[in-house]
Amino acid sequence: MTRRLLLARHGQSTTNAADVFTGWSDPPLTGRGVAEAHAMTAALADAGAVPDIIFTSSLQRAIHSASIVRDELCPLVELRSSEALDERDYGDLTGLNKAEIAIRYGAEQTRTWRRSWTAAPPHGESLRDTAARVLPYYLREILPAVLSGQTVLVVAHGNSLRALMIVLEGVPPAAAETIEIGTGAIRSYLMDPSSAIASASWLLRHSGVH
Repeated sequence: MTRRLLLARHGQSTTNAADVFTGWSDPPLTGRGVAEAHAMTAALADAGAVPDIIFTSSLQRAIHSASIVRDELCPLVELRSSEALDERDYGDLTGLNKAEIAIRYGAEQTRTWRRSWTAAPPHGESLRDTAARVLPYYLREILPAVLSGQTVLVVAHGNSLRALMIVLEGVPPAAAETIEIGTGAIRSYLMDPSSAIASASWLLRHSGVH
């Protein structure tokens, strides 16, 4: 029995390209983002990791990326979308340029808002807040599918996936800032029957798309 969980970040969006805080805004993929989704498909095919079910957030950059994978690799597979997997809410920072925010509030404060486990930007979510909505959905919907022996693909966002990776891999909150998943990257887990991680690896770390 395989019990494989695949966490994939969507391809590059227009706001990723502009280096702004995206949060709950809903921009489309760039041409590069579409190419990254195709690269994800190729990596999954090369690894023999054809999904039996695909979960996505409710945001179009994740749904579009997941749809490319499904249409090319497994067209009959169900695609389930949920707001529980949406990106972290960046509150008042949403839509603002990251470099400009670093100038306005200081590089250290900006880094803390972006990377720490507990710090939340003004009127936004901390990474811990994000985990509090991602984890119940994971336990209720995603994990049972994995433990049934299915290959499960989750296409979501940098911070919603970071929150899940931190918990799955037992990363101490103080080290949360070290966890990163780039656009188009895929993290692969094999699980034992108790739901513990038997192995973890990068199926695709960098898409190679420019």
